Amino acid sequence: MQGLYKKVGFCFIVGMVVSFSKESFAQGTAEQTERGPYISTLAFDKLDDGKEPWNLNDSLSKTRPKIEANRWTEKWAALYNPSLRTEPLDSLKYISLDESDPYSYISLGMNVRERYENLSSSQFGITPNKHDNYLLHRLLFHFDIRVDRHWQIYTQFEDVRPVEKNTISPVDKNKLDVRMAFVGYQTRLDEDSVLKARVGRQGFAFDLQRFVSLRQGPNVQQAFDAIWGDLELGEWRIIGILSHPVQYQAKRVFDDYSNSRNSFHMFRVERHVLGDASLSAYYARYEQHDTSVYNTPGNERRNIIDAHFAGKKYGVDWDVESMGQFGDITGKNIQAWAAAARLGYTFDVDTSPRIGIQFDSASGSHNPNGHTIGTFNPLYPNGYYFTLAGFTGYSNLVHLKPSFSFNPIKSVSLEFDVGMQWRETRNDAIYTQPNIPLRNTAGKGSHWSGVYEAATLGWSVMPNLSFSVMEAYYQVGDTIRQAGGHNSNYTGAQMDFAW
Repeated sequence: MQGLYKKVGFCFIVGMVVSFSKESFAQGTAEQTERGPYISTLAFDKLDDGKEPWNLNDSLSKTRPKIEANRWTEKWAALYNPSLRTEPLDSLKYISLDESDPYSYISLGMNVRERYENLSSSQFGITPNKHDNYLLHRLLFHFDIRVDRHWQIYTQFEDVRPVEKNTISPVDKNKLDVRMAFVGYQTRLDEDSVLKARVGRQGFAFDLQRFVSLRQGPNVQQAFDAIWGDLELGEWRIIGILSHPVQYQAKRVFDDYSNSRNSFHMFRVERHVLGDASLSAYYARYEQHDTSVYNTPGNERRNIIDAHFAGKKYGVDWDVESMGQFGDITGKNIQAWAAAARLGYTFDVDTSPRIGIQFDSASGSHNPNGHTIGTFNPLYPNGYYFTLAGFTGYSNLVHLKPSFSFNPIKSVSLEFDVGMQWRETRNDAIYTQPNIPLRNTAGKGSHWSGVYEAATLGWSVMPNLSFSVMEAYYQVGDTIRQAGGHNSNYTGAQMDFAW
């Protein structure tokens, strides 16, 4: 019965999507092609947390709004104009609350993501988890209430379930619950200044989502019960966050919670430089109670400093980030670091071929008997930065990955990667996603961890419907093999639909 559900459910959703979206197909796929399906290691990389343009013009937009990656940033006031209500269910996309105010309305929306995964063995077979193939189902639906041009009440629900998965982890399943629920306010202070604030359950992501993300890769995304403040002053942007990460439960509906014992606070400054390039830095405070780092249990506290620089000019794109972490756990000091760079060049021809190189490094603990822990904490990683297979965690790592991608036709993207991995220190373990140490690898073997090859195909059928396939094969080094591991293979096929 479960296997039948996989097939019938997937076909039903595809049929529903096509029937609802014929007109969207005619509108073209340029926007979705640029962004790509997020199963790609490059997709959603530049997902911004709500820096939408502020339109002060009294006249409404004369073009139909687009569905955004962050659904709460969408503005559907333009559908006040009946001539723009051209798609099925537009009567639910714009429900007027005040006939005299086009900016006062309710908008409904939905996201469906179905992903099939075939994994030869998680943790390279070192743990008892063997071959597994399953379906990961994610349904999101939201209600966006715009009281006027300033006030917003946004609520999003989720139902996330695995089907026929042998080993279910906390990021696989979350029965019907509140994904987001916040009150937002925004106003213009003067011609160049905008103030924004949000209070409630929300998601946020920064830069390439290496360390602070929406956690799109795993089935269950990450949200925070938070207070968010955002001041935009011309080329500058200042962000302050006080938050507690949501702890996810799967026993009952509406049982997720947060508490003051786990927290993540941030003060961040951004500035546009060299045209569209972005330079940013932030300080953050991370606290996690009842955890363990490098075989040291206790309450983990880290002070974090991060710097980031990204841009694109004359076909060259770059993204560089570094992070330092300082703190303590159970009387031991924490001193950890990470550095990353992604560089590429896109040729100005029809298929937009891009050659790229990616470098990542993160510290490990050098002395198992010392009083300083050097294991880097990747915080809230997105889960697809390397691949969706989960073979690689951002701790005790040196990673080098050349890549090549192109668009054979406008709506199709292809990417090929080869990733080579070492440990920063052999005294610490090899880590898998998100920061799980492989058993019997710390203090043993060599620095070399292994190499993987990955290929990703993305097809943007229409702006709100995409399909993608990823294949990744990891060849382990002697350290993993001597710990009882073996080569592992991952195949993923995914459909994304948004309404």
